[in-house]
Amino acid sequence: MTSNAPVIGILGGSGLYEIEGLTDIEWRHVASPFGTPSDALCFGRLDGVQVVFLPRHGRGHPHSPTDINYRANIDALKRSGVTDIISLSAVGSLKEEMAPGDFVIVDQFIDRTFAREKSFFGTGCAAHVSMAQPVCGRLGEALRKAALSIRIEPWHGGTYIVMEGPQFSTMAESRLYRSWGCDVIGMTNMPEAKLAREAEICYATVAMVTDYDCWHSDHGNVSVEMVLRTLGENAANARALVKAVVPQLKSHTETCRFGCQTALDHALITAPDARDPSALARLDAVAGRLLGR
Repeated sequence: MTSNAPVIGILGGSGLYEIEGLTDIEWRHVASPFGTPSDALCFGRLDGVQVVFLPRHGRGHPHSPTDINYRANIDALKRSGVTDIISLSAVGSLKEEMAPGDFVIVDQFIDRTFAREKSFFGTGCAAHVSMAQPVCGRLGEALRKAALSIRIEPWHGGTYIVMEGPQFSTMAESRLYRSWGCDVIGMTNMPEAKLAREAEICYATVAMVTDYDCWHSDHGNVSVEMVLRTLGENAANARALVKAVVPQLKSHTETCRFGCQTALDHALITAPDARDPSALARLDAVAGRLLGR
């Protein structure tokens, strides 16, 4: 693996790594100074490209959305050489036209979570990255083309509102989010996307619609059974999409033109002589490019 060869990280359900053509499979535990990732990481090669799968909730789903150590997950992927992250997650639809079974290539987020660590930076080394465009446009376009190549018509663009959970929405909340113009609702993509930006990793989300939350009068309220049933039906499409998009990313060896991989260039605000060495030690992977580690 050359220094500029892309390494594709896949965040999502436990079965995504069961892809035909995936070779050299090896599960490895990757230590992180931010704690323990959700699971071991599955390393392999697909169409000659290094890929790294991380089950977001862990195999067997032991972690709730709030309990996921998002910082450890992103840090572990960064330490594994990942340059691009494809995130797949189950969501509820807040729009009539986005039906269960549909795929949405999200381009915006509203973060309504409140019980999660949201930054690698803080006391001892503060930083502020831009989240104006939270999804890598290059990855989003690659996902759109890959979906079309396997006869999936995705929604290209949409706002994903991320709620804390683990409970589903009240009717009043669901109606409120619809009035805000949100398209889909879920519990997992924040602070995941923020941390990927801080780690200078290109990031894109494929939201897989499983239900209509609870606002739709012609459909039952969302339940775990409903979500799992639709996810099961979508599993083959999700794996096919991953298999189709990886070859489209293999030739990209330049710095991302959307600025994802240089997000820290003007983000560090703490003066060099005021930075805490213990804080810098934890940032050796995330910000090593600028800190000289």
